[in-house]
Amino acid sequence: MRAGKSLVSSVAESSIQTKYLDDSYPEWHPAPHSFLGMVRLLIYREATGTSYRALARFQELAEPLGLKHIPDESVLSRTWRKRFDDGVREFVQVTAHFVIKQAHDREFSAPTVRPKAEIIDEVIASTDDETAGCEFSDEQIYRTTRLARDHGFDEFDSGRAANATYEDTQFFELQTFMGMVSCGTPQGAARFQYRHSSDGSPHGDTHLRTIKQFESEKLIDGFDLATDRLLSVIKSEASFRRPVTVAIDITTVPFYGDVEGMTMVSGLNHEERAFKFATLSIVGLNVPLILAVEPVRESSAWDDNPPNQIHRVVRQLVRRAKQHVPIETVLCDREFDSMRVFQTLSNLSVNYLIPKRITSTEKKVIETMESDGEDVAVESASVHIESGEHSMQFLYVPSTKGDGTAVFATNLRVGPKEAESFCQRYSRRWQIENEYKSIKNDFLAKTSSKDYRVRLFYFVFAVLLYNIWRLTDFLLKAGVDGEIGYAPILTAGECVEIVVSALIPPD
Repeated sequence: MRAGKSLVSSVAESSIQTKYLDDSYPEWHPAPHSFLGMVRLLIYREATGTSYRALARFQELAEPLGLKHIPDESVLSRTWRKRFDDGVREFVQVTAHFVIKQAHDREFSAPTVRPKAEIIDEVIASTDDETAGCEFSDEQIYRTTRLARDHGFDEFDSGRAANATYEDTQFFELQTFMGMVSCGTPQGAARFQYRHSSDGSPHGDTHLRTIKQFESEKLIDGFDLATDRLLSVIKSEASFRRPVTVAIDITTVPFYGDVEGMTMVSGLNHEERAFKFATLSIVGLNVPLILAVEPVRESSAWDDNPPNQIHRVVRQLVRRAKQHVPIETVLCDREFDSMRVFQTLSNLSVNYLIPKRITSTEKKVIETMESDGEDVAVESASVHIESGEHSMQFLYVPSTKGDGTAVFATNLRVGPKEAESFCQRYSRRWQIENEYKSIKNDFLAKTSSKDYRVRLFYFVFAVLLYNIWRLTDFLLKAGVDGEIGYAPILTAGECVEIVVSALIPPD
């Protein structure tokens, strides 16, 4: 948007590559209105805040925006809801909000443009009871987010020549934007170029070529360094000088293509296929950061991988995490019920609490408990394998998911009176499910690439953005008196938009 140009002419003359936007109406659909024209019209509506009914009266907009006439409000509403998919709607909103910010930041004379405060609230107030009354200005949020971002991005290096056309940071800008609008590389690059200018951002093909230069091991090492730097911002917090409770879990990213030669794709139930990634996260009352990421490589019918050695994944995660913080207890789900996992954690000098699969041995104990009228029981046991041995216990406690008994394995000495309350610590793992949901819905860019380097980069980068969000939220809360709960006061979407806008310089 340039000075001296009206909003209508700026929207009309903007370059929009519709080949990266999907028209949900098929070619035979009788819709008489140009798809590009409707995109421009609804960008104008979003930028001005005009209602559908009022917009239908502005027939003078038709010619400059490439339409024969402005349709009525029902057609406008139907276009937004049915003709435009999520990607197109996101494109319209991001573009319109960029126009609004540019108009106000550069003080253009554009009286029809919505106030900037409508899209970036001047005061962010928490709706959570624990943080009610806590207010943060735009400058506080931007400054804090930039601090977290700078500590997160600086440790990644593609190893490209110093005289390369684009710096690594410019690829991180694009990757962040793609996660924000939840789209793939070609579409994301096109939208980003529209917002940033084609001269200032890489093409989608260039982006993918650069990502492939990040070797898997170096990428994981870069994440570890970035995690260390992020934690250095809050190292003075007393809570991080004490041992923390962490949770290990595995998440999946679906894969729908041909699996021939795809050694990192694993088989799931019902013939589903997916990439698997293991993570170790801080849980409980501390800031919920993900401290370590590890790819999971399993044996499948289409590859020559050795059988999955889950204890090796656990060893890698805990070793990396212990470089950042002292660990007291590790929580895992039943997928990690293995003597090798138990011994690995014991060798690493950490406590563990892991639910056990119910076998015939456990069933006999439960039957005895029922006949004796007991709700809780503690059975001593020991692990003896080639990598070591240690004493442990099986805790039989009432299930929190209904009737019945749950069984947990631990290497701590716990008596029958403390067993039930001790096992309640396992409920802290619920946070990790929220983490995966945020990573996949708010930060993970889409891709259909079969190249594992691309898949790993996308996931690791999404985890990094999640950590930047959580650190920003923690730093904002740190300045507030009183106890602050788990619920964030800055949404993931707000954080990512700030990261993008802070990375993109004005034209």
